[in-house]
Amino acid sequence: MFGRPTGRPKFNHPTGWSQKIMELTLLALSVAPGIAIAVYVYFRDKYEKEPLTLLLKTFGAGVLVVVPTVITEQFLFGTFILDDSLGSVAVRNFLFVGFTEEFWKFAALYLAAFARPDFNEPFDGIMYAVMVSMGFATTENILYVANGGFHVAVARMFTAVPAHATFAVLMGYFVGLAKFRHRNAPYLVTGLTMAVIFHGAYDFFLSLDNALLIAFGAISSLLTGLFLAFRAMRILNEHSPFRYSTIIRRTHAPEEP
Repeated sequence: MFGRPTGRPKFNHPTGWSQKIMELTLLALSVAPGIAIAVYVYFRDKYEKEPLTLLLKTFGAGVLVVVPTVITEQFLFGTFILDDSLGSVAVRNFLFVGFTEEFWKFAALYLAAFARPDFNEPFDGIMYAVMVSMGFATTENILYVANGGFHVAVARMFTAVPAHATFAVLMGYFVGLAKFRHRNAPYLVTGLTMAVIFHGAYDFFLSLDNALLIAFGAISSLLTGLFLAFRAMRILNEHSPFRYSTIIRRTHAPEEP
């Protein structure tokens, strides 16, 4: 899914105030979806908010892993020559792109947040995974929109960026469970695998030379991912270890005079 832009970025070489305004508009449209999703998930964390410093660090980690992701993808695409067969399309999207991007996002999540004391409930796996993914997706979005313009910005606002968020929630759900299990390796592997499967499926259908399959397959995989993502957030909120204490505090809060 990561963009390999060509041509001149539209954010450069302003020719007047109208051009500058357009560039700023495109930049805002590139950044806004990732920020909006991160804020939304932050407020879905009902019982114990995460520190802003660590949230920003994990977002930054997502930005940084764009570099090894691009290097890995360029190596794979440059080393292995694939044709246009269905099997090759699957390899490109599930392994070269899906696995590469989700592996580096998983690595950023694990290294930046997994062992931190503030990661103290399963929902935090979702929160930090989304921050990493939105850092990654925002950087990717800027590159795509810089070369595609307004229509690309609007299209990706409702497709690619939410898709990255669903991959993150599914990964974070299992990483959150792994944090509090004695045998956490199966959960970590499951989290990475789920993200790769949904990422690969989404990109796979977009790569097919059939408008009906593109529309049906990509949208179906995105909607399924969104359904599972909302369900995962609801389940972990309902089983938060901080839920009972928060309810008690709210119930017994002193009334204002």
